[in-house]
Amino acid sequence: MATIYEVSALAGVSLATVSRVINGSGRVSEKTSKKVRAAIQTLDYRPSSAAKSLASNRTDSVGVLVSEFHGPFYGAMMSGIESELRAKSKHGIFAAGHSDEISEKEGIEFLIDRSCDALILHVEAVSDAYLIELSKGKTPFVLINRFIPELADICISLNNDLGGHMAAHAMLDAGHTHIAYISGPLWKNDSRDRLHGFKNALEKALVPFDEGLLFEGDYHEESGRQGLLNFVKNKKKFTAVACANDEMASGVYKAARELGLTLPEDLSVVGFDHSIFASYLYPQLSSVNYPIGRMGKMAARLVLRNIYKALIKDIKHEFEPELISHDSIAQPK
Repeated sequence: MATIYEVSALAGVSLATVSRVINGSGRVSEKTSKKVRAAIQTLDYRPSSAAKSLASNRTDSVGVLVSEFHGPFYGAMMSGIESELRAKSKHGIFAAGHSDEISEKEGIEFLIDRSCDALILHVEAVSDAYLIELSKGKTPFVLINRFIPELADICISLNNDLGGHMAAHAMLDAGHTHIAYISGPLWKNDSRDRLHGFKNALEKALVPFDEGLLFEGDYHEESGRQGLLNFVKNKKKFTAVACANDEMASGVYKAARELGLTLPEDLSVVGFDHSIFASYLYPQLSSVNYPIGRMGKMAARLVLRNIYKALIKDIKHEFEPELISHDSIAQPK
């Protein structure tokens, strides 16, 4: 394998000049640059990432911490981040925090130890105080799906409260007044915000919310199934169910069919995320769209602008959800 010394000798220039041509730094005449590039091509020289890092003080890598690797939500997020970084010749190093405080902190330390130029963090368990303190360190970061007022300029978030409001109105507008709600884990900010928006919409419509029609799920399919079975077991009156994500909504579909219910005639259902698999449910699920792929791209664009000085003007910090109506909502009998 050729070395930078051989390139220097063949081109008849100094090592420093070869380094400047490779890294695009400093002034080198076009004539000299052509000689260096010709020598590189002749020798099939490939500069090591370590050498480029030493010369530029950058690793061209961005650490990305997400809660999980599985599922359409995180897949869309990571795909959005990776595609935007790769378009600018940067690479992501990915780790999972599993919504656990210790695991999230370990993941952050792992990525910092890999000399990432910056981090994109989807974290749920670490405190605001921890992240504010982390922002004072040497490794810059961007937060996705989280808003902290003190770190507003590095947050990319969704208006989850508005999303919960939209889910409620999808049912209210169809004439439902007995609406059950299956939330995500209520220690999570997004779960609380969605529930708050849902309750607020009912209150404004003068529809009382029955706390017996609230079931705390875990964002997984089985908890949606258990939620519906719980409402039926407790003999609660309801004609519709709003779910804090599509995966739990699919669990509601499963339980409804176990109970012999016809959707949407006997039970209307709305989800949240508008994930790809929701379109394969029958009837096709109405859902509040969570543009997590676009948010992932935006987080990457913020890093590219702030850290790599890319010429990116339009940075959007807060995204708004949108209700996507399909076939899972009907008027109550």
